[in-house]
Amino acid sequence: MNQVLVDVNWLAEHKEEVILLDAFMLKVVGKEPIEYDKLTTIPGALAFDIETDFCDLDSTQLHAMPTPEQFTQKVRELGINKNSSVVIFDNQGIYSAPRAWWTFRLMGFDKVAVLDGGLPAWIDAGFDVAHEFEVPANLGDFEAKPIQTLVCDAQDVVSNIETKQAKVLDARGAPRFNAEVAEPRPGVRAGHIPGSQNLPFASLMDGECFKALPELKKSFSNLGLDDGDALIMSCGSGITACILILAAHVCGLTDTKLYDGSWAEWGSDESLPVEV
Repeated sequence: MNQVLVDVNWLAEHKEEVILLDAFMLKVVGKEPIEYDKLTTIPGALAFDIETDFCDLDSTQLHAMPTPEQFTQKVRELGINKNSSVVIFDNQGIYSAPRAWWTFRLMGFDKVAVLDGGLPAWIDAGFDVAHEFEVPANLGDFEAKPIQTLVCDAQDVVSNIETKQAKVLDARGAPRFNAEVAEPRPGVRAGHIPGSQNLPFASLMDGECFKALPELKKSFSNLGLDDGDALIMSCGSGITACILILAAHVCGLTDTKLYDGSWAEWGSDESLPVEV
C-alpha cells in the first residue's frame, strides 16, 4: 500500500485485502460532532480505541502516545501482522483516524492509510453498515520499531523557537489560537506557541472529506511553506494536529513531526512562553 489516503470506492473494492480499523473518539472538539443513535461502523471493522487502548494511561499528558510495548501488545491483539495492510477511519469523517495513522507511522509501520471521509462518506455512497465491531480471530505478529524523529516534546519546540529550523502549525480554531476565547481545559492558558502559524484543521475540509488537492496545497502555500520545509504540528492534545500531518503528506510535505503534548501541555506550563 503506497497511498496515505484512500476513498470509499477503493475500500469497497479492496476491503478483503486490508485490516479495517475504526479509530472512533467519544469527544469531538473543534467541529460539530456527527451523532449516531447506536454504534455504527463499516462491516468487518475492528475497534481501535485511542482513548483507552492506544494511549499511555500512565502519562500525565492527555492522549499521550502509547509506549512501543503497549502498542505492540494491543496491535497484536487486533490480529495485525508485520506484513498486513491497514486502513483506518472514524465516524466523524476525518477527525481521529489520522492520529491512529500517525501512531502506526511513528511505530515504524507504513502500510497504513486513512479513509477519506470516513464512515459518513461510506454511508453517503450507499454501502452497508454494521452495528457491532468484528472480533479478531488470531493474535498477530506485529512488532513496533519506533521512529522517534516523527514526534517531539516541549523542549524540542522551545529550542525551535530560537533556531527556527522547523515551522510550527497549530490546528486549533482561530479564536483559540488568537486567545479570543478561553481554553476548554481548566488551568490552560490562552494563546499560542511563539512564532507558530494557525491552520485550523476544519479549513482543510470539504464536508467530511479533504478538499481537492489543488485547494489543499494552497492552504499550505498561503502560509509561505515550501516543499522542503520541516514542519511541527500542534493542536489541543495531539489529535487534530495529525490531520495537518496527513494533509501535508497528501500534498508532498513529508518532513513532519507531531508535538504530542500540544497546547494541553504547553498552555499548562507557566515556564513556557505564550504569544497572543
